[in-house]
Amino acid sequence: MKAVIFDLDGVITDTASYHFKAWKQLAASLEIEMDEQFNEQLKGISRIESLEKILAKGKKLDQYTEQEIHQLAQQKNEVYKELINGLTSADILPGILPFLQELKENSIKIAIASASKNAPFILEKLEINQYFDTIVDPDSLKKGKPAPDIFLKGAEQLFVHSSDCVGIEDAPAGVDSINAASMVSIGVGSSDQLRKADVVLSSTEKLTYEIVNQAWKDHCNKS
Repeated sequence: MKAVIFDLDGVITDTASYHFKAWKQLAASLEIEMDEQFNEQLKGISRIESLEKILAKGKKLDQYTEQEIHQLAQQKNEVYKELINGLTSADILPGILPFLQELKENSIKIAIASASKNAPFILEKLEINQYFDTIVDPDSLKKGKPAPDIFLKGAEQLFVHSSDCVGIEDAPAGVDSINAASMVSIGVGSSDQLRKADVVLSSTEKLTYEIVNQAWKDHCNKS
């Protein structure tokens, strides 16, 4: 194992509630109702894809031009950025900081592969940006998750082969993306939702260098 590539929301910090509040506020302004159950469908996908799903839910997708959709997405992002402005190192999920330190001690390269365009801002707020060797810009990709593009780009930016990488995700679309990139997939969360992952851990507290490296070795031995 030469590299670990992380999703951000739900893995490094839990910003899902802020996304939900911002989307719900925008949806309400468009007279579209959305609840937390529907919000689950938005996890791991891009901002534009999320908005298109919301508009489709309200049967309003054909009422907006591409430019208007981008303006609405930007409007949501401004609300979201206000909400996350108060993030601090206290908002790092349990176990993540010691795990990052372990990876660095073992000379493992680290990247962020998130659909969020706010990843650099969030890592700075959490005061952990120094641990990451690179951050994939989702705007540079042709396809978002579940396509493998974002994880393959992460490996490319780290100058390592995808087969030497482990990807960590909390969303099914993200696990599909890791698997499609021929990486070892670690799911954090529900074993039912993340059953396609090579290994599923119940929480970020379970993430250690030993467990993740062993998952990679086990995968190699099967291949």
